[in-house]
Amino acid sequence: MKTFIMMTKLAPELGKRVKERNALGREWLDRVKEKCPDVKFLAHYAILGQYDFIDIYEAPDDETAAKVSLISREYGAFEAQSLSAIPYKKFLKLIDEI
Repeated sequence: MKTFIMMTKLAPELGKRVKERNALGREWLDRVKEKCPDVKFLAHYAILGQYDFIDIYEAPDDETAAKVSLISREYGAFEAQSLSAIPYKKFLKLIDEI
C-alpha cells in the first residue's frame, strides 16, 4: 500500500453550513468506503491555514487516491490536493542507493 496525504479546502458555501459538518463528513467517508474499500485512513485533522482538512491514508495505487480526491470534490471540496508520501526510513534508503 502507498501512503497519501490529501489537503482539502471546502467550498465557501459550505462555510455557512458549519453545523452540518459532522453529517457531511460522515456521508463523505461512507462514500469513500463504498467506492474505495481498500483505502485505510490513518489520520484526519482540521487545520488552520490555506486548507481546512488534512487526511493521511493508504491506498493500493494512484488511481484509487484520485478517486478519494474526486469524491471529496463531489462532497463540497473546492480543492483537494493529494500527494504521495514516502516514509522517512524508505527515503533514507533511497539516498543510500544513489
